[in-house]
Amino acid sequence: RLKVFNRLQVILQHLKMSKQTDSTAEVLLEKKGCAGIITLNRPKALNALNLSMIQQIHPQIKTWEQDPETFLIIIKGTGGKAFCAGGDIRAITEAGKVGDKLSQDFFRGEYRLNNAVGTCKKPYVALIDGITMGGGVGLSVHGHFRVATEKTLFAMPETAIGLFPDVGGGYFLPRLSGKLGYYLGLTGFRLKGRDVLKAGIATHFVESEKLPALEKDLIALKSPSKEKIADLLNSYHMKCTVDQEKEFVLKEHMEKINSIFSANSMEEIVKKLKQDGSPFALKQLEAINKMSPTSLKLTLRQLREGASMSLQDVLKMEYRLSQACMRGQDFYEGVRAVLIDKDQSPKWKPAALEEVSDEFVNNCFKPLGNDDLKL
Repeated sequence: RLKVFNRLQVILQHLKMSKQTDSTAEVLLEKKGCAGIITLNRPKALNALNLSMIQQIHPQIKTWEQDPETFLIIIKGTGGKAFCAGGDIRAITEAGKVGDKLSQDFFRGEYRLNNAVGTCKKPYVALIDGITMGGGVGLSVHGHFRVATEKTLFAMPETAIGLFPDVGGGYFLPRLSGKLGYYLGLTGFRLKGRDVLKAGIATHFVESEKLPALEKDLIALKSPSKEKIADLLNSYHMKCTVDQEKEFVLKEHMEKINSIFSANSMEEIVKKLKQDGSPFALKQLEAINKMSPTSLKLTLRQLREGASMSLQDVLKMEYRLSQACMRGQDFYEGVRAVLIDKDQSPKWKPAALEEVSDEFVNNCFKPLGNDDLKL
């Protein structure tokens, strides 16, 4: 009896999904061969993640995790430009301004989804072709496999809009080699193509035009184990020669990055950059000077604490920080300057690192009682 019931559930699930494969849906959820496939389908918005997409993807991952006929999950984006350029920041800004619940629901939903990816029992393959930033990183980096291409553009640019590198950034960034993650999280530096692999963010690198063939081969696997999936990804990866000879873009600067970004405070990082005085250091100083001083201080502490925390504890911490940013003013000002008016000259308050007190920073990390994120 139970088997029949389960089978029925699977059939109903398939029917429900076939409804969602109409091309206008913001996210397409389909079962093909051995794989569950998630396609982010907002190409005009560079597949930015909104709350309704989150609410569809999360339960689907959970369903596939339980389904004995699903052996892996593949996530990708449409449109050829982006995997996912981030969260739907404008909607959150509008909501936050008027005290709408979306600014809680969105972050809560997004971080729970990040945790579902990070704890997924089925092999999870993200095809991060094109722009992969913020929310798109959260949908990919915590899974088992991340396949980058020559078109991949990775960044965590949140400090430029009065936010911090969230979606579990506090977990994965400090675990990159040396102080690379601190550098990426504080400056928003962009990595392209094979550098995303060399930085340890992607696990494999394949030509963009080979992705349809790779996907087809993944779907065609018969009851694959994680090892079989890894073997297939490796075989594509080994055949890809694009930019193979190129050195990692930050290689010559890693020694500096490791020494400067190991400082205990933002003020000290700035001081070290000034003392160093090299063209590279001055360029980083210029980048940091554009960022929200509040965001920089929150980020440095987030990464330092996250380095020794579980993903779950990091996401709980980040939820507290997200709500502190929603209560503040820099987030709204950053979104205005960068995304709405595009004048690129935000008026941060406070305007200097020295004016952001330790007491203020501590308050942003305080538990929210009943409102804390539950995973």
